[in-house]
Amino acid sequence: MSKSQITIGIDLGTTNSVVAMLEGNEPIILPTAEGSLLCPSVVSFSETGKGYVVGEVAKRQLIVNPDYTVSSIKRIIGTDETVTVGKDIYTPEQISAMILKKLKDDASEYIGEEVTQAVITVPAYFNDSQRQSTRDAGKIAGLNVLRIINEPTAAAISYGLQNERDHTVLVWDLGGGTFDVSVLHIQDGVFKVLATTGDNHLGGDDWDNALAKYLRHQFESENNISLEEENLALHRLVDAAEKAKIELSTLETAEINLPFLHVSEDETAYHFNAKITRKEFEAITASLRERMVQPTWQALSDASLTPENVDEVLLIGGSTKTPSVRLMAEEIMKKSAISGVNPDLAVAMGAALQGGILSGEVTNMSLLDVTPLSLGVEMANGGFARIIERNSNVPYNASRTFTTSKDNQTAVTINLIQGERDLAAMNKKLESFTLEGIRKAKRGLPRIDVIFHLDDEGILHITAKDQITKAENSISVVAHSGLTDKDVERMVKEAEEMANTDKSIIESILVHKDAENTLKEANRTLQLYKERLNHTSKQHIISKTSILRYNLNNGDSAQIKLAIKDLEGEIVRVIGAMDTTNSVGLTTTTAAAAKEEELLAKQEEEAQQSEADALLASLPEYLAASGK
Repeated sequence: MSKSQITIGIDLGTTNSVVAMLEGNEPIILPTAEGSLLCPSVVSFSETGKGYVVGEVAKRQLIVNPDYTVSSIKRIIGTDETVTVGKDIYTPEQISAMILKKLKDDASEYIGEEVTQAVITVPAYFNDSQRQSTRDAGKIAGLNVLRIINEPTAAAISYGLQNERDHTVLVWDLGGGTFDVSVLHIQDGVFKVLATTGDNHLGGDDWDNALAKYLRHQFESENNISLEEENLALHRLVDAAEKAKIELSTLETAEINLPFLHVSEDETAYHFNAKITRKEFEAITASLRERMVQPTWQALSDASLTPENVDEVLLIGGSTKTPSVRLMAEEIMKKSAISGVNPDLAVAMGAALQGGILSGEVTNMSLLDVTPLSLGVEMANGGFARIIERNSNVPYNASRTFTTSKDNQTAVTINLIQGERDLAAMNKKLESFTLEGIRKAKRGLPRIDVIFHLDDEGILHITAKDQITKAENSISVVAHSGLTDKDVERMVKEAEEMANTDKSIIESILVHKDAENTLKEANRTLQLYKERLNHTSKQHIISKTSILRYNLNNGDSAQIKLAIKDLEGEIVRVIGAMDTTNSVGLTTTTAAAAKEEELLAKQEEEAQQSEADALLASLPEYLAASGK
């Protein structure tokens, strides 16, 4: 397979996103441009509105620039909600597209050729609108989305790659914003989904927020202070809560230290220091864990199984690393959860495998998925008549026969509904169409067949036909995301127009970071070898350092890169001469000098993170000053 035919698998998560591809029929995770396997699903905008960054750089801005930073957008995708950033309004599809474009561009850079095809995963309980919104986001990002598949199913595909024996698996997927439960039967490479259910508003974010709320109450009670209007302080609490949650996955106690959490009008500073134990955290989040019980039993019931009928329990999603969550799954299912599966990466790897199945690259596996919600029509009395029940395998065919509600009625309007409530108005209306040409008769006598066909792309085809007159009408329902085709086309064009601007902003940030690191290395070299460098060598480094500092403040990226290269070359020349003669003013390295070098290196390593943080924290000011 040529590189241009590669289909990447994308786990578009609430908190983090991951991209994978097949290499030799095996899924591998592709690193981001920053070298991480996880890309935070965060977008941060400049205050001028002329640029944005995605991922780790953007996540740092949640604390220092919260009003211009967007996170957890997945929680509102497929809805009419929007986000306001400064004077601009963005749809969830646009924000999601920015994240997807980052993943697409980083994957293309890693592979060495532009990637255009993808399989994207969604929570199993996403409705048609949420799935179509995800597909639209992919299109805006410049991706041809071959398939939208369920996250638990993708994880099971990844897990089942090495497990071809006949077995039944229950998948618990607790991500940053959603919780899904799926039951699958795996045999000889065939993955058949038996049932799926979940909660689209339950995830790791809720654990963070619950702990942050507890910490806020503690701080406000101790100091008689309200943080209601202090967005920065509230974001710091959520950030500290997330870090404490992660620490409590392996430790019994976590410490929270937040200096200057609040500064009063008289400039009195209030610091917050607290300890939280794992038991306290488990008590604070107990109600959230309880919400995971009912979907689990529902999935088992829909699959006509009991915990004893399930062979294995698979936990995916970063939030399943929480010990109490894992323990609850094991207590319900009466068996230990599978170890050795990376809960953060399994979904993207399964999506890449699904891409291989679609392309024909993977031939020993197949997937039989299900529709997560029932599909049907609205009755005259306002009730919901199900035609395709939830958890029906796709593709699927079903039909029901209806009649008229009025005498001499010659036409009926058919409202197509998706959901689980018995009252149609409480579910989601997908589409409407009218069947005309019904023979005149008393109400209740005409016979109208309504035939549903749900294909493997998730597109619903409906035909309504009068049994006597043979009049019929058909419609294909492609879920609406709330965006028209013109909206999507406009957003694609805007994304393309902004691509070069966005790329230059990101490149400029990274170049500045490289320059700062090179200047630091030059200073370290001068300090480390100050007793052994002759005057000429010192002056060469000092001169090239001055040139780089000047270009850092006044030059463009190309000039800064050239100055970095010159200074790095001089540093390499000086250090490289350590093992030669004294021709450049260096003496033989002594044991004391080696020890000194080791100490300085350690100090330098410790200072690395704080300097990087300082650079990232200055992003809004840098973007504003540069006019980008």
